[in-house]
Amino acid sequence: MAQEPKRRSLGKGLSSLLGDPLSKKNDTDSANEKPSNVLPVEFLHPGRYQPRQKFDKEQIRELAQSIKDKGILQPLLVRRHPDKEGGFEIIAGERRWQAAQEAQLHEVPVIIKDFTDKETLEVALVENLQREDLSVLEEAKGYNRLMEEFSHTQEELAKVVGKSRSHVANTLRLLGLPEPVRQMLDDGKLSAGHARALLGTESSLPLAEMVINQGLNVRQTEKLVQKSNAPKKPLRAKPVKDPDTVVLENDITNLLGLKTEIDFKGNRGTLTVQYKTLEQLDDILERLSRGGSMTGS
Repeated sequence: MAQEPKRRSLGKGLSSLLGDPLSKKNDTDSANEKPSNVLPVEFLHPGRYQPRQKFDKEQIRELAQSIKDKGILQPLLVRRHPDKEGGFEIIAGERRWQAAQEAQLHEVPVIIKDFTDKETLEVALVENLQREDLSVLEEAKGYNRLMEEFSHTQEELAKVVGKSRSHVANTLRLLGLPEPVRQMLDDGKLSAGHARALLGTESSLPLAEMVINQGLNVRQTEKLVQKSNAPKKPLRAKPVKDPDTVVLENDITNLLGLKTEIDFKGNRGTLTVQYKTLEQLDDILERLSRGGSMTGS
């Protein structure tokens, strides 16, 4: 394998890496200037390192209409396909390629680069991030793939994509959410802010469902997580009553015909008589008012 070129930061833009004079011109100049390469659309193939997993069909149709009116203003970035002889792998611009076919173009402008697999994934990831075309989960999976397949550290990733290390770390953490919660995030039911808040609890799934059902905002979600994580007050064990107290409770209960409880606290205590109707309360009060009559009927 050929020696890889010295690492270059892509976060400030692709023009420094591509050395592409077209990137320094505005769209009007680019449209009027013939690109260095034009390839038939059937020669191009989707990139295996494409971090974007979903393409909105309506947006493809809108882009196709724009291409019919103005043409493709920015060439696709490709490399020679490692497995298909005579073919080219798309590094950046797959949506333009799909829209070109929708617009029934037979050829598209391209820039051909000799990129390694690692550079291909780096450029594809950065290009999508700059266009804000990636969902937060697609971004996280792209970072994770660079780390797993090409041994990037979080610090190296941050330099490559022009983000802070904490941003990279927090984005990667989203992959630790349960699959149902990640699906809610991918479906747009949860925002990235909601998902980051739910990282702080082991009860992320039931809380996520509560967030969606109640329409909670991010701040409310954070408070919900804090409340869920708050230490629960231990339940006090009910003290065991001595046998004499139990006997006395039973005697009074039998005398009044109402459930009675006695709680001792040192030399003090409480006597609780439970009644269910006002007639029972009147009967107790009448007995008490007679004084002494409770010793017998």
